[in-house]
Amino acid sequence: MFKKADRKAQRERRHLRVRKKISGTNERPRLCVYRSEKNIYAQIIDDVAGRTLVAASSTEKDFTAKGSNKEAAKLVGEAIAKRAIEKGINDVVFDRGGYIYHGRVKELAEGAREAGLQF
Repeated sequence: MFKKADRKAQRERRHLRVRKKISGTNERPRLCVYRSEKNIYAQIIDDVAGRTLVAASSTEKDFTAKGSNKEAAKLVGEAIAKRAIEKGINDVVFDRGGYIYHGRVKELAEGAREAGLQF
């Protein structure tokens, strides 16, 4: 009998596989992306200390674009890059969260790069 694949479980497995290799340190923290149907979120995490250093999302009150489209993703990338640079973080490791590097995830990464983040 045909069994339909659970897409969320597949993404989580891909994310765990990537996380085996990628870890954020104090010198080079991890830029983690989470993409829901309606919003997009990004965090810069120090995995050694186990804490979030900077966060940005499309749900914030002062956020101009609505929803989770490419334009909103690019603005979230720019916002997280500006906040990271203010805290003295220039280099990060990009963690795509098990998502394909395409569309909204790619726009977020390009927005962060254009705003001055190195990865």
